[in-house]
Amino acid sequence: MLSQTIVNGLLLGGIYGLATIGFSMVWGVMGVINLAHGAYIMIGAYIAYVAFERFGIDPFLSIPIAMAILFVIGYGIQRLVVNRILKTGLLLSLALTFGINLILVDLFVLQFTSDLRSVQTGYARSSIEIGSVLVPNVRLAVCALALLLAWGFHQFLARTRAGQAILATALDRETARLMGINPLTVYALTAGAGAALAGAAGSLSSMLFPISPHLGNSFIGAVFVVTVLGGIGSLGGAIAAGFIYGLIQAFASSYLGVSTQEIVAFVFFLAVLVLRPQGLFGKRFFGENT
Repeated sequence: MLSQTIVNGLLLGGIYGLATIGFSMVWGVMGVINLAHGAYIMIGAYIAYVAFERFGIDPFLSIPIAMAILFVIGYGIQRLVVNRILKTGLLLSLALTFGINLILVDLFVLQFTSDLRSVQTGYARSSIEIGSVLVPNVRLAVCALALLLAWGFHQFLARTRAGQAILATALDRETARLMGINPLTVYALTAGAGAALAGAAGSLSSMLFPISPHLGNSFIGAVFVVTVLGGIGSLGGAIAAGFIYGLIQAFASSYLGVSTQEIVAFVFFLAVLVLRPQGLFGKRFFGENT
């Protein structure tokens, strides 16, 4: 049972890590807690659902479609709306992104109703048996692809001019401006990339969780916790904290009951927040830039 619990937690942690990266980077780079991030994950799940149900496209193959659509949405909202209120403080950005989240959720309620939907592929129930441990093929593939996408985003940050501009702006906005970097453009690019990763996480989660317009609400709490645990703006920290969060939920669910998993996770979160405010793997300059 112990081995099975560990496997379940690790496989679940991959999707949490991927879902957190974009949220964490937006918070670290521009100091915005984007409450619409959960809606982006939900939209990614619906894109996978519609592509599968209406066009027969495998959910794994619809990931690039979801990422492209969510990049445009995230970039456009940031460029046209959020950038205009950045200088007004954190409270207004919270209110604005919360309002955007409500609008997006209500639009999907009108289009799809609140009924639960699911993506059921032919291989959904298959698994690999390793001794006494069962490893579901879908969860294994989702976790592996989540890690691959996280690695790809790391390479984007490390090896491209746009990625270096994002890191430079996060480190010191005014110095970056003096070097010819337009912070507003970088903010829009960061928001678009974060939304694209959220779309990928949503597409992957469509094979693991029931889909509804309120799917993002169940994710946003986990994303917030993982961001703080991993350190605001820390990509590697988001992945590591995602695995920790998945393990905590798996152990709490197995040994204390499903109803306790959120309580245990948030108690651990509060302990880390008190003892190490920058998170387990965070770099101080990200927090200081918020």
